[in-house]
Amino acid sequence: MTRIFAIAASALLLLLLVVLGLVALRRTSEQALTDCGDGIVLAEGAGAIGGPFTLTDGAGRRVTDAEVITGPTLIYFGYAFCPDICPTDLARNALAADLLAERGVETALVFITIDPERDTPEKVSAYAQSIHPGMIGLSGSAEDVSAAAKEYRVYYRKAGDDPDFYLMDHSTFTYLASPGRPFVTFFRSDATPEEVAESVACHSGSSGT
Repeated sequence: MTRIFAIAASALLLLLLVVLGLVALRRTSEQALTDCGDGIVLAEGAGAIGGPFTLTDGAGRRVTDAEVITGPTLIYFGYAFCPDICPTDLARNALAADLLAERGVETALVFITIDPERDTPEKVSAYAQSIHPGMIGLSGSAEDVSAAAKEYRVYYRKAGDDPDFYLMDHSTFTYLASPGRPFVTFFRSDATPEEVAESVACHSGSSGT
């Protein structure tokens, strides 16, 4: 009886240690996701943002998300006629990418239009490259753009009735993606180039280098 009790107690203790180990491992994994300077990446539910898309680049080629997200990638949705916030955010992303390059972290820059009516693939590509020579500009049909925007929960709508000089209301987040992870974290417009670079480096496993 005593021996059976001892065996049962040992088994119970072993089970407890396994459970505690799994809990500690999960907490460590979650902490790794939230300790990169943004504090907004969640271990659960992150898959609700980001997903596959197919758009057209400046050369007229149809490209998929897998073809442009080949490493750490900063994705921004906006439009070429945007008067202020889009060029400001895109310039911030470009500066962050340059800072990361100095640290050996090659980061892709992707600009997706939410105004396909005016932004042809050629126009978007030229606009993107005017901000940074490595920035990829993507457009497509209204359906293509809508599908990509829905994957990233991007809000946008036409504001005004002028057929040529209308503005677009839209959300202004920059999304960090990586191969196999269409959404890692996001950055608001008030994040500095240094903050973006530090977070991207951390999520890429290169923090402090």
